[in-house]
Amino acid sequence: MQAFDLNHWALILGGSSGFGLASAKKLHAHGMNVCVVHRDRRGGMTRIEESFAPMRREGAKFLSINTNALSVEGRETVLNQLVEVMGEKGKTRLVLHSIALGNLKPIAPLRKESSADVAIVKLSERLGVETSKVKDAVSSLLEEGIIPLHTLESPEFPNQLAAEEDMEQTIYNMGTSLLTWVQNIFKQKLFADDARVIGLTSEGNQVAWRGYAAVSAAKVALEAVSRSIAVEFAPYGIRSNILQPGVTPTPALKLIPGNLHMQAHAQMRNPFRRLTSPEDVANVVALLCTDEAKWINGTILRVDGGEQISS
Repeated sequence: MQAFDLNHWALILGGSSGFGLASAKKLHAHGMNVCVVHRDRRGGMTRIEESFAPMRREGAKFLSINTNALSVEGRETVLNQLVEVMGEKGKTRLVLHSIALGNLKPIAPLRKESSADVAIVKLSERLGVETSKVKDAVSSLLEEGIIPLHTLESPEFPNQLAAEEDMEQTIYNMGTSLLTWVQNIFKQKLFADDARVIGLTSEGNQVAWRGYAAVSAAKVALEAVSRSIAVEFAPYGIRSNILQPGVTPTPALKLIPGNLHMQAHAQMRNPFRRLTSPEDVANVVALLCTDEAKWINGTILRVDGGEQISS
C-alpha cells in the first residue's frame, strides 16, 4: 500500500476500540497522521493508553482527545486542537465515523416465551438441573466456540421500552451527527482537496433484530446522509461511502442482547467460517484512502467475507 501524504490527517470519531482503533493503527502504520476522538472514563484509560502508546512513540503524528464528540463544546475542542497540531499545511484526508452510542431497548413487550426459553426449560426438566445452570452452560459453551448451541441462547432485554427521546438521540449519535461533523470541518476549510468520509452500518439496516430498532433507524439515516454528502460535497473533492462489516466481536457488539447467538449464527453462515475482525475493516478503510480509490463514491461496501449473501 502507498505511503500517505505527510500533511494528511485521519480524524477518527470513536477510536479507542473496535473498528476505530484498528483503523487508526492501520493508517498510522502507513504514514498517515491520526487524531482519535474518544469518550472513556478514567478507569479504562490504562488499557486505552497502552493501545495508543506505539503510535505516540514512532512514525507519523498522533493525537488523542478524550471528549464528547456529540456535543458542540466537544466538537469545537477537537477542531481547535486539530487546527493547532496540523499547522498551515495539514489537511483532513479522512473522517471515519465510528461512534457506537445507541439505545438497545425493545419497542414492544414480549407476549410469550421464546422457543429458546421453552427448550431450556424442557432440557433442564429432563436433566433434573436448574434452568439457570443450563442457561449458564449454554452461554459458556457459546463463548468457547461451540456454535451449534446458538439456537438455545435466550437474550435478556430491558423491561423498559424505547421512547421517542431514545430514538431521536440514537439517530443523531450514530447517524446524522456525521453530517454535522462534515459541515463543520468544511466550514473551517480543513478538508484536503481529495478527501474521504466513511461511516459504518450493519446488517440491521435491513433485518429487524429485537431491541435494535433505534440503532437500525440510525444506520439507515447514516446511509442516507452519506449519499447526500457524496453528491453535494463532490464538487469540493469529498467522497463519502459506508462500510457494512459482518458480525464483529467488538465492545459495542457485546452490549447487544443475544450477541453470542448473533456471533454463532454469523460464523455458521459465513463462507470462511469465521467472524469479521476489526482489522478486516481497517484494511478497507485504508484502501479507500488511497488515490486509486477516488472514484468510489456514494455506495455501501460489504466487508463481511460473503456473510450476508450466504444462506
